[in-house]
Amino acid sequence: MVVKAITDAEFKEDTAKGVSITDFWATWCGPCRMQSPVLEALSEETEHVNFVKMDVDQNPETPSAFSIRAIPTLLVQKDGEVVERLTGFHTKDQLAKVLAKYTN
Repeated sequence: MVVKAITDAEFKEDTAKGVSITDFWATWCGPCRMQSPVLEALSEETEHVNFVKMDVDQNPETPSAFSIRAIPTLLVQKDGEVVERLTGFHTKDQLAKVLAKYTN
């Protein structure tokens, strides 16, 4: 699996079914650049989770709709509903534990 870059227009459809994790990030954000490879690695090991990322500078509507004020922010959704919101850098183990609550 790979982390798919999505836009405001794709967000609702790409996160509507099952478990998804969206990484809200920006190119100029240092912690975001640290978080990306962690998500890439986790996506290779995790089944039944949709991994997506959204550049907040290119796609302002979705971050605004979810009141995202700091990045990186990770939204975990189950069937389109937000079930977890994580702000700041998180390790692969931390994220795996969060996702396991919704996939097992």
